[in-house]
Amino acid sequence: MANSEDATSTADIRAVARVGQICALFGPAVVELSAADIAEATGLNRTTAYRYCASMAAAGILQRGERRGTFALGALMLELGVQALGRKRVVEIAGPHLQRLRTAVRMTAVLSIKGTTGPVVALAEEDTSRVVVMTVHPGTKLDPTAAQSQLMLAYGDAADMELATTGMPAAQRARLETDVYSARRQGYSVVWNDSTVAVAAPVFDDKGLAATVALLGAGELDLDATLEQLLATAGALSEELGHRGEGGPRAVG
Repeated sequence: MANSEDATSTADIRAVARVGQICALFGPAVVELSAADIAEATGLNRTTAYRYCASMAAAGILQRGERRGTFALGALMLELGVQALGRKRVVEIAGPHLQRLRTAVRMTAVLSIKGTTGPVVALAEEDTSRVVVMTVHPGTKLDPTAAQSQLMLAYGDAADMELATTGMPAAQRARLETDVYSARRQGYSVVWNDSTVAVAAPVFDDKGLAATVALLGAGELDLDATLEQLLATAGALSEELGHRGEGGPRAVG
């Protein structure tokens, strides 16, 4: 009897893990997926993938998509997502800080919090004063090489780095490890991509890293002046969140 209960428990745990894996496939750029799409991404056969989708739809986790045969995140996930963000005090207080920062430097200001596989954009204040508007949508899961991802890894643990670099070529992993080390030593991260740039700083609460703040821009950049404004904003947010220890955002110089 005990073995039977253990087997049932193990199967239940696997099912929960699979539900989480399926939910993680959705994002701002992936609104709808078919059972075939999910089967390909998870390694399930199509029949099993469809059964998961149908069961999740019955529970409100998924709902039928607009395209025939597809599924999208359901109302339950929307409600839980709103509640989860609402519990993140940094999201509640960051809006005015980001607005002032955006105006001061004329760059798009972004707040991200830690998700299951890396940073997820929670707020974005777009700078529309320039010809080229740099932006990122709330809900976007950031690439491991993004400036905010580097900071999350810098203040995270070995398991975070292992997850972020799984399947990554050795040379790319070595470069990321170097960038993460630099981000931790400096207390901020700068990533150039051709003519665009992202500059990020950490935000702390009384428990540790709470979020990251970043500025997105294109063209010429006064890095020292930008960092001064960014670090001041990160510091103000950290102070408002009750951070008093070491490891907070550092001033440039």
